[in-house]
Amino acid sequence: MSTNSPPLLFRPVREEDLAGLTRLVGTIADGLTTLPNDPDFLEHRIHEARRALDSRIRKPGGETYLFVLEDRENGGIVGTSGLLSRVGGFDPFYTYQLRTEQRRYEPLQIEVELASLHLLRNHKGPTEICSLFLHPDYRSGANGKLLSLARFCFLKAFPERFDKDIIAELRGYIDANGRSPFWEAVGKKFFQKDYYTADILSGVGEKEFIEALMPSFPIYMNLLPESARSVVGKVHPATEPARKILLREGFRETDEVDIFDAGPLLRAPREKLRSWSASRTGPAVEGRPDGPIHLLANGNLDFRALLAPAEFHPESGITVEPSTLRALDLAEGDRLQILDL
Repeated sequence: MSTNSPPLLFRPVREEDLAGLTRLVGTIADGLTTLPNDPDFLEHRIHEARRALDSRIRKPGGETYLFVLEDRENGGIVGTSGLLSRVGGFDPFYTYQLRTEQRRYEPLQIEVELASLHLLRNHKGPTEICSLFLHPDYRSGANGKLLSLARFCFLKAFPERFDKDIIAELRGYIDANGRSPFWEAVGKKFFQKDYYTADILSGVGEKEFIEALMPSFPIYMNLLPESARSVVGKVHPATEPARKILLREGFRETDEVDIFDAGPLLRAPREKLRSWSASRTGPAVEGRPDGPIHLLANGNLDFRALLAPAEFHPESGITVEPSTLRALDLAEGDRLQILDL
């Protein structure tokens, strides 16, 4: 490999990545809902992700796309991110919607605003971005942007596989002792399990317990302790950088939160995403670009993306170094996708 080759490569997960993915997941202190530290489940998730790349798929059917970030200098798997083509289906997608109402009693001149949480069930929902994690040793430069934004380039390359609306469920607030204040005040009262057990069960598709045990009536916020009320819609500190990337990308806050930790749900029409409108394609041209670092992708089902210098010329194409083309498995003249960072 040329010393000028981009060291980090974003690509679909493969069967041979199981050991590296297992090691990476083992470094996540509080776990990742959609990728629990279980080699058998991870192997199953890899098989699901490989099936999702079937060229015959023409519409979203709940497929799971899982990508990894590979350090090409040592072969290590240092990050993951994913796309769920459509949430819901046979097992609904659950969220709490925060609603407010005004109550007034004129004789006593009493007026109060009551906030309450209402359970929503979605059987045919939007596309969800998920499974984002970057090893702490690699959280520098634009590596986080590569891991997060490259999947939007995949979505742009294959729009028929995804819904027109995109959501992101962000991890809610967890205290220094690993406890979710919202779960302790709400979920635990009905499920009688610890937060991580319930969250992982839901993340791997075991959701029957939610419908069976979830309270049928709205939950009034005034009845909750301040420790729980204060974290509704608040993200985990480690998730704040991802939240900022998504807000800059075009996502917006909603009135929905996660039913376990009350983390916020962000939403965006895919055409409103910055990467959707800003990404361009053109023929690849070998050269020595003098331009800045860009996110570059090959736009194929065997998707590859990386960060490298590039120059976009509408009349002639996209100039990149030969080593960049090799890393993307492209030849001169092939279509190349480019995104300004």
